[in-house]
Amino acid sequence: MKITLHVWRQAGPKAAGKLETYQLGHVSPDMSFLEMFDVLNEQLVEEGKEPVAFSHDCREGICGSCAMMINGAAHGPMKGTATCQLHMRSFKDGDEIWVEPWRARAFPIMKDLVVDRSALDRIIQAGGYVSVNTGGARDANEILVPKPDADAAMDAAACIGCGACAAACPNASASLFTSAKVAHLGHLPQGQPERFRRVLAMVEQMDLEGFGHCTLYGECQEACPKEISIDTISRMNRDYIRASLTAAPKSVEYAG
Repeated sequence: MKITLHVWRQAGPKAAGKLETYQLGHVSPDMSFLEMFDVLNEQLVEEGKEPVAFSHDCREGICGSCAMMINGAAHGPMKGTATCQLHMRSFKDGDEIWVEPWRARAFPIMKDLVVDRSALDRIIQAGGYVSVNTGGARDANEILVPKPDADAAMDAAACIGCGACAAACPNASASLFTSAKVAHLGHLPQGQPERFRRVLAMVEQMDLEGFGHCTLYGECQEACPKEISIDTISRMNRDYIRASLTAAPKSVEYAG
């Protein structure tokens, strides 16, 4: 295959960026998208040019670091697929492909296709600890979990924190990510003691990070490589409203 790549290049967070065009020949349809980028970088190094910076780790659809907008779609044209799982057979010989970093205020560009996604880590940290004394295996199994609850928790726990939901959302909202992290604990009996405190803290942190508000466009679930449903957002909103109404009022000090 021969392809033409239009890749976003940006030297640093404060530098001006632009799209640069590269020609690649002899691209195997069996290559993953990241392997194709490896070939591009080898070609650039041989030409004495700076290779393209992009994030990757496991290359197995688990770590969520392979964040790229490909032809305007988060992770590319294949649904339920991370960039590292996307293969070049999804494209045709002679295709032109545009590759850009995530576009969201909460994801500042560090270099080329690399963005700072630490805002997602801070949302998780805001959720705090979980009160679970697991003991031995038999002790853990003494807590009965209904299968529908276990299935819902596992579906939410599939979130890999890639940020595609925010990148695809017209409002750059991280509600799908946050709601998945809230839901996978909120569905389980072990997650009940901190359930409402957790949702208040995580939603507040999401707002502080500069993500937009959710208006249920649904682009997030379409872009999610794990196909997490926006039903988790509805659940988070219900929990948030309940937590807001039942939260203890903050103490007020009066000047003497």
